[in-house]
Amino acid sequence: MNESKPKILSALGYLVRQYRTELGISQEELGLRANLDRTYISGVERGVRNPSLTALVSLAGGLGISVSLLLENLEIEADKLT
Repeated sequence: MNESKPKILSALGYLVRQYRTELGISQEELGLRANLDRTYISGVERGVRNPSLTALVSLAGGLGISVSLLLENLEIEADKLT
């Protein structure tokens, strides 16, 4: 798991960024919607933050989707990373 952790965090960041850009909103706007700081959103998208379960719930809510939808393709995206 330790070796795959950076890949998983990068894949999560990619998915958050993808949903956010599909909505056409900024990191700041997502932060406002999710009640999280813009710098936290940036860290998640860059794969340097390991969000807690409550932060994932907030992120998904800010994106207007369920946590399960947010994480649906996480393993697929992580497997694409080398």
